[in-house]
Amino acid sequence: MNILVINCGSSSLKFQLIDSGSEQCVAKGLCERIGIDGSQIVYTPAGGEKEIHVTPMPDHTEAIRLVLEALTNDRTGVVKSLKEIGAVGHRVVHGGEKFARSVVIDDEVLEAIEACNDLAPLHNPANLIGINACRKLMPGTPMVAVFDTAFHQTMPREAYMYGLPVEYYEKYRIRRYGFHGTSHSYVSKRAAEVLGVPCESLKTIVCHLGNGASVSAVKNGKCVDTSMGLTPLEGLIMGTRSGDIDPAILEFLAHKENRSIDEIMGILNKKSGVLGLSNNLSSDFRDLEDGYHRGDAYAVCAMKTFAYRVAKYIGAYTAAMNGVDLICFTAGVGENSPLVRTMVCEYLGYLGIALDQEANEKRGQDILISTPDSRTRVMVIPTNEELAIARETVGLV
Repeated sequence: MNILVINCGSSSLKFQLIDSGSEQCVAKGLCERIGIDGSQIVYTPAGGEKEIHVTPMPDHTEAIRLVLEALTNDRTGVVKSLKEIGAVGHRVVHGGEKFARSVVIDDEVLEAIEACNDLAPLHNPANLIGINACRKLMPGTPMVAVFDTAFHQTMPREAYMYGLPVEYYEKYRIRRYGFHGTSHSYVSKRAAEVLGVPCESLKTIVCHLGNGASVSAVKNGKCVDTSMGLTPLEGLIMGTRSGDIDPAILEFLAHKENRSIDEIMGILNKKSGVLGLSNNLSSDFRDLEDGYHRGDAYAVCAMKTFAYRVAKYIGAYTAAMNGVDLICFTAGVGENSPLVRTMVCEYLGYLGIALDQEANEKRGQDILISTPDSRTRVMVIPTNEELAIARETVGLV
């Protein structure tokens, strides 16, 4: 069965067509600048050349139409008709407490996703637009929602509650939800598979380190804590997000800078993180690493502070699980930065960690980067959220 995986943003749409039998990507691509001048679709069939077509995309329905046209065209299409697409799997960022697992989409599910819009105003509305566009153009094709928050719904109450008056939880469901769940789930299971042991027997810490970054504690196959909270702003320092800060800073800055709460939140989400720490050098860790190696003081500070925060969360989650067997690095930075992995692991001597530096330099593969005598194993596992979404979709339809 061919599964179309859709990841819809406010002005972009990523897609992959995956053969569920071989679990190979048949084609993939990206629609950019939807609703904006200069919109384009990038399409790459497996074994073929990348194609870039600049074309108007006034809305997501037109973007989906162009995706389906690319997949079925006579020249570089990979299927003869839409009948060869068995189902569509949609990434949905926030499922609230309603969804602890993936679900087949119906009108009731759509209403529940919309009810979470306040919790993810930048993401859920866009996810809904993508779902509705696919339903319009592919009537009768089963659709599945796979939630970023679902994997973290196994957290115990003491892990997800905030120290706020409980009425705010009861009225508004203000609590910690966590994100990147599809990645954390895939990586924790894939690592156990590579090691040849059941994930139910492991205490695993997954470090999903990219422009958005989070850490999770996975005990016996279930998430027991994660660093992101009500929104993706909590937790680690990220590309442009501040991560954990004293909440009184908001009031302090609002008064000192004469800013509104919306303006302060914009600073925390878009102008902070390693971008802010590096004195606006970059939010791209490749640029920061270049700055680190040439001795740029701001870049050095940003890199060291980021690594320190990751190490602190690893320590916290070792305590939360009363031990750790395995630490996994994944996502853009986690998979591709030997420097960041080394800087983090330098704090973890108490776990008996020793890195194999030759293995640590390799990229793009599932690999054990700790030495044979390392008491705690360390791995790099490239994440594959699209494959995880496809698997969830197949399992339901």
